[in-house]
Amino acid sequence: MRVYLETYGCTRNKADAEMIEALLLRANHEIVDLDSAEYAIVNTCAVKDPTEKHMVRRIKELLDSGKKVIVTGCLPHINLEAIDDRVSGILGVKSLDRIVEAIEIAERGGKLVSVEGWKDRKIDKLELPRVWKSGVVFVVPISEGCLNACTYCATRFARGVLRSYKPELIVKWVKDAINRGYKEIQLSSEDTGCYGFDIGTNLAELLDEITAIEGDFRVRVGMMNPNNAIKILDEIIEVYKNEKIYKFLHLPVQSGDNEILRKMGRTYTVEEFEEIVREFRKHIDNLNLNTDIIVGFPGENEEAFQNTVRLIEKIKPDKINVSRFSPRPGTLAAKMQDQIVGWRVKERSRYLHRLRLAISYEINKKYVGKEILVLTHNEGKKGGIEGRTMNYKDIILPEAPVGEFIKVKVTKATSTYLLGEIIK
Repeated sequence: MRVYLETYGCTRNKADAEMIEALLLRANHEIVDLDSAEYAIVNTCAVKDPTEKHMVRRIKELLDSGKKVIVTGCLPHINLEAIDDRVSGILGVKSLDRIVEAIEIAERGGKLVSVEGWKDRKIDKLELPRVWKSGVVFVVPISEGCLNACTYCATRFARGVLRSYKPELIVKWVKDAINRGYKEIQLSSEDTGCYGFDIGTNLAELLDEITAIEGDFRVRVGMMNPNNAIKILDEIIEVYKNEKIYKFLHLPVQSGDNEILRKMGRTYTVEEFEEIVREFRKHIDNLNLNTDIIVGFPGENEEAFQNTVRLIEKIKPDKINVSRFSPRPGTLAAKMQDQIVGWRVKERSRYLHRLRLAISYEINKKYVGKEILVLTHNEGKKGGIEGRTMNYKDIILPEAPVGEFIKVKVTKATSTYLLGEIIK
């Protein structure tokens, strides 16, 4: 069959899509553009309510255009009832290995709906094949699920409880990627900080194995939650000193108020978050700190919001991902009292966004005139060549070879990226 694949959401979903594509090709299906396709596979994200609504609209559009549609990804776990009855199959994130079977059943007039987990099927996801795309970046999932029980999170319904992948499988994928010419490895997980807790190891030990691999490459460590990062703080800081690790830390605090953190089920305090940041900055030069904030969580009064503002002004992260609270089906937070009125949530979100831009600009200005090492990624959407500094800041160059480490001079800064030129 001629199949079109459309993927949304996180880097984990993109890695899943490469597995789906490889399974289809192995079964002699053809990957084509949308116009040529008989089947359209929509690999969904549903972390927020607006995202879910977009997924539902997109599925309907494809069905109305006459395509046979198979839905995969997180949406089947989070809101199965929202999926159009006309679809030809539904596969959860732990059933993607059944994609060929789903098409075969659909061709016989049936409909495979599978949202069960791996538990009884003895499958390790990293044992599935993947297509090797051309490019600089390769995503390697290191685990699935997490050990948290955040009251607002629906992703855990899809990904479940932590299941860490075997270190030897992860290292094998990294070695294969380096041998194929990839220069950046992105380690992906719902929470990299708890990697290995279920199999007697941890993230620091995994990074030691990865950085021991020969080759000129860099590793971007994905998001780690503070309650797990603090358990391995000394070890993780030590391995971050390795030149193969980007000096990039994605540590979501979500709120600067301890009572709101308690209601969120985050199991750490603002003070513990600050301790992690302080220790990282003490030992890792030029740390690029990214954090996440949810505004408008139920019960967030003005004092709680101002506590968040004060924390951001004190910590001064390089980047803040600001999200408006979005009640998700089946979560405790959706049923909480003291839901915040929409206009106030928007007002707070806009305030934090302006604060974030101001802080980011002040930090980025300090790079102007500096000579730094950059890994070039790809052609920019608006021209030039996009790259990443060794602490994973975005930089745009007027021209440069793609996929190489080059010395550049920073010529200008904005709130969201740097501009530079190659040092001749």
